[in-house]
Amino acid sequence: MSLVVLGLGSNLGDSCKIILDAIKALEKVLSELRCASLYETEPMYVKDQDKYINSAIAGYFDRSARELLYQINEIESCFGRDRSRERRWGERSLDIDILLFGEQIIKEADLEIPHPLLIERRFALEPLLELLPTAVEPGTMRPYLNICQALPDQGVKRRYCPKN
Repeated sequence: MSLVVLGLGSNLGDSCKIILDAIKALEKVLSELRCASLYETEPMYVKDQDKYINSAIAGYFDRSARELLYQINEIESCFGRDRSRERRWGERSLDIDILLFGEQIIKEADLEIPHPLLIERRFALEPLLELLPTAVEPGTMRPYLNICQALPDQGVKRRYCPKN
């Protein structure tokens, strides 16, 4: 079993409800699931869109990272995500990223773990650190807390803490 951290984001529709409902769906995928607070965040790369609601969850998964990717893509689709119709870093009903998969480092065309942009995104690091305050970057062993503290303010505001 691998300890997995997933990042969740939404800025289309009732984003809070979508994130909370997605967490319920992910309870069927991960065991011993814990969830971080919800965060309201400014869009990072494409500015002409609404703010996001972001969060993270941690839990255990007993199959491969590829199988987890398949399952989270299915959940995204159930919430209306259609990758063929969206712009890169644009609006989305639900985005689920694999941030960490145990200590694994995976670099494939369609799957990179740790998430390749994690170290520049406070909206992903802050909820991750809420769940795992001593987490380190696989390979380099740099504490994510140090990485996060070195980033500029990116408009990330903690909003709501769902029950674990």
